[in-house]
Amino acid sequence: MAIDFSQRLKTLQTQHEILINCKNEPQYVSNGIYTRWKYPIITPAHTPLFWRYDLNEKTNPFLMERLGVNATFNSGAMLWKGKYLLVVRVEGWDRKSFFAIAESLNGVDNFQFWDYPIRMPETDNPDTNVYDMRLCPHEDGWIYGFFCTERKDKTRPNDTSAAEAQCGIARTKDLINWERLPDLISYSGQQRNVVLHPEFINGKYGLYTRPQDAFIDVGSGGGIGWGLTDSMERAEVKNEVILDGKLYHTIKEVKNGQGPAPIKTPEGWLHLAHGVRNTAAGLRYVLYLFMTDLNKPWKVIYLPGGYFIAPEGGERIGDVSNVVFSNGWIVNENHDIFIYYGSSDTRMHVATSTITQLLDYVKNTPPDGLRSAASVEQRYQLIDKNLTLLRK
Repeated sequence: MAIDFSQRLKTLQTQHEILINCKNEPQYVSNGIYTRWKYPIITPAHTPLFWRYDLNEKTNPFLMERLGVNATFNSGAMLWKGKYLLVVRVEGWDRKSFFAIAESLNGVDNFQFWDYPIRMPETDNPDTNVYDMRLCPHEDGWIYGFFCTERKDKTRPNDTSAAEAQCGIARTKDLINWERLPDLISYSGQQRNVVLHPEFINGKYGLYTRPQDAFIDVGSGGGIGWGLTDSMERAEVKNEVILDGKLYHTIKEVKNGQGPAPIKTPEGWLHLAHGVRNTAAGLRYVLYLFMTDLNKPWKVIYLPGGYFIAPEGGERIGDVSNVVFSNGWIVNENHDIFIYYGSSDTRMHVATSTITQLLDYVKNTPPDGLRSAASVEQRYQLIDKNLTLLRK
């Protein structure tokens, strides 16, 4: 059946403009810790039409998508020249991910992609896939991108699903031109979640690591690690200590990892992390907060029990269901915090809070009691306190 190319293109353009200009709305009924926003902020449909369609009628008379986008998720984030920038993980129909920058004036809606994705240089050992970049402006003057680089596990040549994950490193001054540095050298198997600390530690670079035995399985070790490297030109962590480990029958019994770089506050470093547990329906990813010492960022001083953000409603549905994951957040000049998280490896969302609220949360939320009886005692204390107050 013949189509009107011009009319179809006009319809696509109109629908795209409506989508990217849609105003978001805060969900005012909240838990007091943060506010979720109603609509996803970036979806595959937000990517430019000229990324996906051949717009030449002669070479694409049916105006088909030639290079489709499957997912937009797990974004690094930073303020840049007065704008809220996300380095989005964009996954094509071919399952290959790449990085692309989307910007917004207010951080909660109207995100628009830059015309071109990031052309990430490769090392001598080319990446099969790159994803989940953590952005970190460091005090050395560079903006660093730490990301997962995935390659075929050559020790298992006949297993087409066998992969090896390591930490890729790149840096930039303008977010357009990127210098690729050698991958992180570590001595603890694979590394999928490595995050740069934004300040020097005794003249060295501090890294939050996630050592694991295999591509998916953490194995007997794991947890959020800490290590130092003398240089970024040849980053090497010789010694790692686990600052926040896995724990049986908790939100992080299978694995856990640092999210974005921590935020410096007057009372300590505020951390956002993900925890994973197993269920009958598969792995469940949630987010949690903790705080480390201002002078010893590897020393945990507050660790609230339970999760901070878990998937709700439509967030639970997607390519990898029942997942929320964050590797980007922004604090602005008003001390508002914008927490950017992907849901089910499909789309991006935002939740907002303040430094004051999150400090209150991490300091005054009880830790995990690790036993049902202890959890009941915590709740009894809260009930007693409230009933005494209500009966006055």
